[in-house]
Amino acid sequence: GQIVYSIAEETERGASVGNIAKDLGIDAATLSARKFRMITGSSKQYFNINASTGALSVNEPIDREQLCELKSVCLLNYELVLENPLELYRMEFKVLDINDNSPSFPLSEYHINIPEFLSPGARFTLPNAQDLDEGANSVQNYTLSPDEHFYLEMQIRGDGSKYPELVLKKALDREQQATHRLVLTAKDGGKPPKSGDVPVIVTVLDTNDNAPEFEHSVYRASILENSPTGTLVIQVHATDLDEGPNGEVRYSFSNTTSADLQRMFSIHPHTGEVTVNGVLAVQRPLLEMLIEARDNGAFGMSSTAKLLVEITDVNNHGPEITITSLSSPIPEDAVPGTVIALLSILDKDPGENGKVTCQISENLPFQLKPSLQNYYSLVTSELLDRELISEYNITITAMDLGSPPLTTQKTVWVQISDVNDNPPVFSADAFDVFVEENNPLGAFLYQVSASDPDMGENGRVSYMLRNSTVAGSALTSFLSMNLANGSIYAKRAFDFEQLRSFHFQVEAKDNGSPALSAAITVNVYISDQNDNAPAILYPTSQNGSVAVEVVPRLADEDYLVTKVVADDEDNAQNAWLSYHLTHSSDSTLFQLSPHTGELRTTRSMRSTDFLKHKVVVVVRDHGDPPLSSTVTVGILLADTLPQALPDFDDSGEPPPLLNATNIYLIVSLACVSFIFVVFIFFLAIVRL
Repeated sequence: GQIVYSIAEETERGASVGNIAKDLGIDAATLSARKFRMITGSSKQYFNINASTGALSVNEPIDREQLCELKSVCLLNYELVLENPLELYRMEFKVLDINDNSPSFPLSEYHINIPEFLSPGARFTLPNAQDLDEGANSVQNYTLSPDEHFYLEMQIRGDGSKYPELVLKKALDREQQATHRLVLTAKDGGKPPKSGDVPVIVTVLDTNDNAPEFEHSVYRASILENSPTGTLVIQVHATDLDEGPNGEVRYSFSNTTSADLQRMFSIHPHTGEVTVNGVLAVQRPLLEMLIEARDNGAFGMSSTAKLLVEITDVNNHGPEITITSLSSPIPEDAVPGTVIALLSILDKDPGENGKVTCQISENLPFQLKPSLQNYYSLVTSELLDRELISEYNITITAMDLGSPPLTTQKTVWVQISDVNDNPPVFSADAFDVFVEENNPLGAFLYQVSASDPDMGENGRVSYMLRNSTVAGSALTSFLSMNLANGSIYAKRAFDFEQLRSFHFQVEAKDNGSPALSAAITVNVYISDQNDNAPAILYPTSQNGSVAVEVVPRLADEDYLVTKVVADDEDNAQNAWLSYHLTHSSDSTLFQLSPHTGELRTTRSMRSTDFLKHKVVVVVRDHGDPPLSSTVTVGILLADTLPQALPDFDDSGEPPPLLNATNIYLIVSLACVSFIFVVFIFFLAIVRL
């Protein structure tokens, strides 16, 4: 928005101008909270705003003539910037002129030489008064002190400007009065009016009755503002009808031409060539000078012509980029269209040379949007991600439309602040942990690790075990976890034979608000140790007695006496069993298969073999170190199962040589042999 105020110059400090909050429809109570500020290109702060009421008052009295010089309209431009949300208002102050300056003349007195022989009606140019006020407060009329020989008349130049001329009313007589003292008074149109006086001293001469005359009353020329010294602007020419020295013309700038212009330009006294003499450091596009042509008579006569020089602008000012407001850092979750900065871009050149285009790189998530006149807003055009890019150096390029164009660049550093938009991420989809049974209490098992690309507290990860049960017991009775680094420790010793594996979940949570989390499954595999000796399932003994196996008295070779059956609760090689015969009462009679545990006879039984035998079998696993168990087996040679088993605690005794059984066998064998011999003998007799 824009609002215009009018204020008279020299208004005293503290005077009220208006109420900016009421005029713009802003709640005055929010001015301080919204960090209001007034921005102006002026070197002084002429106005104040009351932060509580929004009242606009004068801070510094304004001197219109000092501020705007000869401009017909004097304007002060301010911008009011408010934040949260960002708003910009343009304020324009029109400084009204008051009649605070009196007309003045460049010189303290003026001298005019007039030949005595001039006829009435001769005219002489009088100096123009200068009044810094404008309009009606500037010079309006001139008056001349009463004199019988002169009167005042106003003349109009070709451009419409007025100037006073002294007109001879009555012929002069030098012998009667050689000098006439007049007073020229300039009055302005103020209320009350102000005036300024200057003495005009007229000296009556006897010679040179023709003044030089210019070909034109107004000369016009144009020149580039960067023209070097010595550049020809224009050549003026005046003629004098007198002859000899009285007709020789010399050119110079009039005393009413400002000293600054006389330093910028020079005029050749003989040729009338006006050339550039210095840098054309002016802000006005049209310069006005008065050129005087004076003859070389004993009492030189002069005339003046106006020279109007138009300064043609060249593109010698690059754009100026000013950062009026900047918000940095900005959160990475800022929505597209968020205003980051407000830029003011100006070019002091007029016309096309002062028109500016502005742009930034296309590969950035930002864009420039035109705001008020000469203002641009830098806004986000895409979503931001601090984890990808944490800061941006945005180069703003401003280029005018001059030929050749001038370019200015300014870099804006924008930081991106973090928001908690990333949950922790584990380094794997699942973790497998291998632990040996019989571990010590508090043993370190594993360390899970999760990363969070956010910053600070948003990226600080803590770990915890999710509630679950293992083998009917709470997980926390088995494990503990370091919340800070994710280390997992055992709270009890594991037993492979009771629990071979289990799984649980670990949750990683960041410290953001709200907190984000992720979970992962940890599989625990318990590896076996050789902590169990083989258990012999068969043959078994009761109350410490020896297990007894009955074998037929005349059993054949490879007869299966018994099979030793054993089991080992361990796993893998710790449960691989082998069978060994460590003791036998007759080492030639029995053999043991190391893999199956089968105990067999190595030969047929003999009548001379002991009736009782005892063997000791060792069952050994393949652990490191190996564990073993033994079993003692008593072997009884009998055809029938006896009612009472013999005692196998001793190693067995050899049977007596002549017992009832042996005698019976011997008698039976003898009888059979005798019958066989008789039968053979009988057959032989029969054949013979």
